[in-house]
Amino acid sequence: MSNPVNFISGRLIKRYKRFFADVKLDSGEVVTAHCPNTGSMMGLLTEGNIVYLSKTDNEKRKLKYTLEIIRDEDASVGVNTHRANRIVEEAIIEKKITTLGKKYDFRREVKYGTNSRIDFLITNKKGEEIFVEVKNVTLSKRKGVAEFPDAITERGSKHLLELIDVVKKNKRAIMLFLIQRNDCKKFRIAEEIDYIYKKNIVKAKKAGVEILCYSCSFIRNNIELDKKIKFIDK
Repeated sequence: MSNPVNFISGRLIKRYKRFFADVKLDSGEVVTAHCPNTGSMMGLLTEGNIVYLSKTDNEKRKLKYTLEIIRDEDASVGVNTHRANRIVEEAIIEKKITTLGKKYDFRREVKYGTNSRIDFLITNKKGEEIFVEVKNVTLSKRKGVAEFPDAITERGSKHLLELIDVVKKNKRAIMLFLIQRNDCKKFRIAEEIDYIYKKNIVKAKKAGVEILCYSCSFIRNNIELDKKIKFIDK
């Protein structure tokens, strides 16, 4: 994050109604935080897990706290899906994603497909367009292996099919999985959770959609795109 956040630590009590989490701060105060993650957050919601919150000064916000990071044993896991695009955007600006080249412009949230918006539309110095879709990854059921999705995702499959249509128009399309964990060296599709998504990933790869997987580093109060990791089929 280009603007470091002063995280507030505490212990998770529970997550409920998808978007709320009760947390006991280290000060002893119990607060309700916004949980900006529509997934199941499988494996991360054990009562007593160390968590880190951000706090806003915006008086219009009903919930002042936002759940940002959960500690999963020795790993830090970024659960705020809204941060994923910011992390990738910083990496695009800093030229960390080498497959994009060195000279390009980009736009965010550009309309494409059927009532969809691509996360980033890159235009390189040759005028070629590259469509980049970002998915935030938090799940790891196998040690050292990140997995997606953590729940059935019809929207995710829709995006894959739209990226296939982009390739059919002789343009580049990239599905970028951002693993907001610092303990994984491999990535796989969790077909046991959503076999249709796995089927569509296979279809997308065959069509020419590029699959990129990057882990994140957690340094002080910053979460940054770190290393490219291996995509495995099983």
